[in-house]
Amino acid sequence: MLNYMYIDESGDLGVKDGCSKYLVISALLVKEPAKLDRIVKNMRRNKFKKELKKANEIKANKSSKRLIKHMLRELNEIKDKKVFHIIFDKKKLYSEFLRNNKHKQYNFIAGKLARNIVLEEVDVKVRIDKSKGKQLLREDFNKYFEKNLREKSSIHKIEIFHSYSHAWAGLQFADILAWSAYQKVCFNNPEYIELIDDQEAYSMW
Repeated sequence: MLNYMYIDESGDLGVKDGCSKYLVISALLVKEPAKLDRIVKNMRRNKFKKELKKANEIKANKSSKRLIKHMLRELNEIKDKKVFHIIFDKKKLYSEFLRNNKHKQYNFIAGKLARNIVLEEVDVKVRIDKSKGKQLLREDFNKYFEKNLREKSSIHKIEIFHSYSHAWAGLQFADILAWSAYQKVCFNNPEYIELIDDQEAYSMW
């Protein structure tokens, strides 16, 4: 059986004053990504035609409260989907190596997320928002993420793709999910995260 996983984050990797206090990485797991495509297509054609007319993609920080809540409720209609969040509190980051290397820091946090996702006897296609420009950095992420995803799971084949989010509805949903979790941990606003069914959230420490 083939599962599809979409990953995005909210917050930043900086540790200086003015940077976000938290980083949230979220993963959306589905078996039929065409259902996500249909939701977005219907939003563009009907209910949110005007709001999305000039939008290349759906991003939480550029969308109305009404649109975000609609997407979350529509996602709940997909009964076999699962949502996972890892919450990273930067004040607990004591490793100078990770503080000074954002790519390794991101890999470390994403790896913690992967270790909490347990899958049995499946193939997985992982798609992450394309933020790492260099092939070497993408390969480093892929190797580390796959190692951690396999740790507690029995997965046959794993493929990892780094893609532009405007082309994938799943990545746009992952953006909405990460943003929703971030609203709760950073601003104590649970109104979005509370709408999501079938989700698990983990803190780093």
